[in-house]
Amino acid sequence: MSGSITATTPPADTAPRGGPRLSADLNTFLRLLTTQLRNQDPTKPMDTEALTQQLVQFATVEQQIAGNQTLQRMLDLQQAGQLAATAPLMGRVVTVATNRLPLQDGRAELVLPPTGRATRANIEIRDASGALLRTETVALGAAQTRWAWDGRDMRGTRRADGAYAVAVTGRAADGTPVPLDFAVSGRVTGAARADGDLVLRLGAVAAGFDRLRELPGTP
Repeated sequence: MSGSITATTPPADTAPRGGPRLSADLNTFLRLLTTQLRNQDPTKPMDTEALTQQLVQFATVEQQIAGNQTLQRMLDLQQAGQLAATAPLMGRVVTVATNRLPLQDGRAELVLPPTGRATRANIEIRDASGALLRTETVALGAAQTRWAWDGRDMRGTRRADGAYAVAVTGRAADGTPVPLDFAVSGRVTGAARADGDLVLRLGAVAAGFDRLRELPGTP
């Protein structure tokens, strides 16, 4: 199944974060300096040293704006290259750490850690309104446990593909709650740049690249 790679890229002349503030400060400084020079007493001109200091401040701010714009362009190019590098992942299954479960083609999968303090995991799946759809208790093993959801709720009704909230609570042998890390697996359907971040799309679920936990091997 083909995926999509999209980018939300600012125009080349758009100032980076902090740029508008610097530009505003610079314009304010220039207006104040111009007003000061225009209204100064001809018999008491501005001190040369003070004028020099203000001009140095002007040059420093101007250089900072130019430097920030250059860094932003470099970042844009780097992220564009990273975005293009995601092409081989399209249609492949990856594992990401997120509490959003992507139901794709009527199936979703959770990845649970090996047994430790927790010997079992309690799973809850909810819809967008927070209504409980499915609960399950899964025994943990010596290796990772993969639990698949068939998309059916507790009444047996098949739910539409989409993003569902998932919560997992570990339980010790005596029933004591134990924090439990988990992840979800899903097929990559797209990648995008949004607000300066790179994200993978697993159907209706979007996850940042920093949430990746497992990539597919060579097909």
